This record gives sequence, C-alpha cells and structure tokens, in this order.
Amino acid sequence: MTLFDDGPFREPTDLGPGATHVPAWLALDEQRWIVGQFQKWTRGPVPLRAAKVRGHEMSVQTVCLGWHWRPYTYSREATDVNGQRVLPFPDWMIRLGRRALTDTGYPPEMIEHYSPDAALVNFYDDAARMGMHQDKDEQSLAPVVSLSIGDACTFRFGNSENRGQPYTDLRLNSGDLFVFGGPARLAFHGVTRIHPGTAPDACGLGKGRINITMRMTGLSDDRSAGIG
Repeated sequence: MTLFDDGPFREPTDLGPGATHVPAWLALDEQRWIVGQFQKWTRGPVPLRAAKVRGHEMSVQTVCLGWHWRPYTYSREATDVNGQRVLPFPDWMIRLGRRALTDTGYPPEMIEHYSPDAALVNFYDDAARMGMHQDKDEQSLAPVVSLSIGDACTFRFGNSENRGQPYTDLRLNSGDLFVFGGPARLAFHGVTRIHPGTAPDACGLGKGRINITMRMTGLSDDRSAGIG
C-alpha cells in the first residue's frame, strides 16, 4: 500500500453544517509514518514548546510547519522561541488535506484550490487540556483539517457565538479525521480530557496524543498576521 492513497471508505458523521468526523481515517502504517515525521520536526530548528497565552503557559506543546504560530499572530521565524525559521510545509500534507476534503464531501472546485500552508502540531500528555477557542488568526476561512494520533481525547465542538452551550462532546481516537469549514469554521472548540493508555500498540506513539491541524493562512512572505 502507498501511504495516503485512497483507502477503504469510512462513514463520516456530520456534527452540523461544515463539521464532519471520519473515524479511523488514517491507517496504522500511515499513523506510524507521521509519528516518525513528528519526531524529526521536534528536533528543530524550532523545538517543541508550550506557547504562552496572556502570560500563562499552555499545557499543550506545539511545533509548527510553514508558519510559526504564537497567540494572535503568525510569522516565518519563531521569535518567541529561538528566532529560527520554521520547517517548510510538506507537499504530502497538502495532498492529505485535499484527500480529507474529498472524503468529507467538499466540492471539487474548493478541493482544487485548497493549499494549506501552516500546520500546528500539538502534543498532549496525560494532563494536557485545550480551552475553548476559535481558530481565527488566519486571514483565510478555508476549512481546517484536524488529525489525531495516539491516546484518545474528549473533543468539545461548540458554536460560533460563545464558549458555552450548545456544544457536542466527541471522542476522537487515533487515526480519526475532523474537518470544520463553512458555517462551522469559527466554531469554538477544545479538548477537555486525554484518555491515557488508549493508543493502539501499532500507531507508533507509546503515550500521549498528537494533533495536527492544517490551515490556509492567506498570508504571503511580505506580511504576517497580527490579530487580536
């Protein structure tokens, strides 16, 4: 089997317009390969780090591809870490993002023009959480593609107006895909719990959870985002 070819169809579940969950979307060999890439990414030039939001260090650790994210802004260099330029966004991830949109029912004309250029790769240990937030530091509102590898989590997906109800709590397992765009693109979302010891033996990650979110920033090298 070639990595990231079309695999067997998994039945998607819609959480509302624009928000779709596909269980077991990544095969185990694909998950292992991505874990190997993650281990390379964390060796630098910009290491895994916990960003600070309003002076408080997040419990989640992040390494970025394409563009470096720190709260409310993107840049090519990690000025809040070591000043080094982040690793480029890999071509295989663009192909994977387009496959994700295909499998969640996006129209061909949108898929053709979908070219994510930034990825936030988050690592959650047993105690890590992610508060309810919107992904709104991008100038593009193209869909966000989210992949989970390792321990399962409880993912809370809410509304676009506030951090409270209505929201849905969903268990994301290793290999799951979640895509949100359109009316759901600015929905508040977060991770309320990690479920230790639930990672499949063959996924390549002994403990913890890796989450990759691919985004289109809408930025060019002569300007970076500064929102909020």
